Amino acid sequence: MTFSESLEKSLYLTVEDGHKSLRFDSHSIQSAMSLDDPYSLALGYSQTMMGFLLFNPAPKHVLIVGLGGGSLPKYCYRYLPDCKVSTLEISENVIALRDEFLIPRDNERFTIIQTDAVDYITQGLAEADVIMLDAYDEEGLPAVLATESYYDHCRMALSEQGVLVINLWGTDPQLNIYIERLKRVFNGRVWFCRAFHSYNVIVFASNDENFKINWIKLLFLASRLESQHHVDLQGIVRRLRAGLPY
Repeated sequence: MTFSESLEKSLYLTVEDGHKSLRFDSHSIQSAMSLDDPYSLALGYSQTMMGFLLFNPAPKHVLIVGLGGGSLPKYCYRYLPDCKVSTLEISENVIALRDEFLIPRDNERFTIIQTDAVDYITQGLAEADVIMLDAYDEEGLPAVLATESYYDHCRMALSEQGVLVINLWGTDPQLNIYIERLKRVFNGRVWFCRAFHSYNVIVFASNDENFKINWIKLLFLASRLESQHHVDLQGIVRRLRAGLPY
């Protein structure tokens, strides 16, 4: 069974407590949308992934791997008005749900591409300032999306000041291995923290060879950016500074 076949057999929608959710099973939520504020980020992990703004506050192109309910693409489209947003999604069935989650039609700034993200990125078709990896099936993170080779191809697809952002399950026994792979690929320029309100771990890897973190300056930047974004960026700075025992 392929990744896409497994995904298509397991997805279903629920509506409860003011949210519409895309689920693999009754225990886990793949994506969620507030019915009162469809463009907001309803889940803590997606809020934390927006921490890439601390590394690149004004990207011109964000590439997202994994559409789900479209929370991250929609947020970037609305709150980064000068940015192009492209999303890679392997499943026709997931894309077919775009109206359920009020995902915009394709236009000059917003595109959903049905493709295998591994092929797309390793074939050199991607160029972006930010790449966000958030593609899961009911078994977890597909192994092909976490190899050192794949991370290296993502790095090559990034601009010089680009950022790779990855959503990882904090209970994944391979978590340490993934982080060490990223450190090798990005020459140690890797920071990670626990996501808000979840066990997910969000990892940020900078492609900027000259990037060094000054925590005080980063807090000032976070404070300034919070006037434009509905995200606790100062909280993300504090979480990144504290690190994560692993």
